[in-house]
Amino acid sequence: MNSSHSSSSQVVLITGASSGLGQVCAQHLADLGHRVYGTSRRAALPGPAESGSSPVMIPMDVCREDSVRAALDLVLEREGRIDVVINNAGVGLAGAIEDCSAEETRELFETNFFGVLRVCRAVLPTMREQHSGLIVNIGSLGGIVAIPFQGMYSASKSALGMLSDALRMEVRRFGVRVTLIEPGDFKTEFTGNRVFSAASQTNPAYTERCRKAVAVMEHDEQNGADPRQLAELVARVIGQASPKPRYRVGMPVQKLIVALRPFIPGVFFEKFIGSYYK
Repeated sequence: MNSSHSSSSQVVLITGASSGLGQVCAQHLADLGHRVYGTSRRAALPGPAESGSSPVMIPMDVCREDSVRAALDLVLEREGRIDVVINNAGVGLAGAIEDCSAEETRELFETNFFGVLRVCRAVLPTMREQHSGLIVNIGSLGGIVAIPFQGMYSASKSALGMLSDALRMEVRRFGVRVTLIEPGDFKTEFTGNRVFSAASQTNPAYTERCRKAVAVMEHDEQNGADPRQLAELVARVIGQASPKPRYRVGMPVQKLIVALRPFIPGVFFEKFIGSYYK
């Protein structure tokens, strides 16, 4: 087993760590003794005095190539290596497909998909050179089961699933492992940060149904699982020499719905999802 897996303290970079799941994960991993670097667009560059505090917050905008590289360079300069990258930064977009402009959708994918791609591409040369490393991508159960009026978010997380699967096959020979964690609803600030497409507020064809569907989502999120569940799963995954390709975490009922999907005829399954989101 590679020493980097077995050593108790690993150098971890987690994107989107200023709030929500990312913040809870970063703190939990730091409490366990890992050297954790959390990223946020608004973080200031850490001074030398902060090297002892954990997690250390550093600036990174996953939508900008130069910003991603600068953040990785900073971690490598301070630590000399990077063992784990957790791609957690993500945004939500609500609205009917017809009401989501190409521009709004592009902005969503810029963070949820291309942001992950930028971070993976920037860190892979280092991990290949080390002949070790773990990339953990945070997907969503919504990437397996489409959610009406949150279809673009589902599409971005579904695309992330395929990227993770292909990447895992490509980099395994270099000692780099890739896993996808698919959370259900968790009680975080994600609800308050959800963006609505401009037309979703004005197009009478969908406004009412969109409002009802999002109300169900918000209720599920605010009564969702405790973010520590995800943090504890991430900690376990980091400690494994060969993690599973995918993990699902969240409320048992949501995991059950996803697990049953292959066994229920499509028509009935969509009717069920449709009625669930009113």
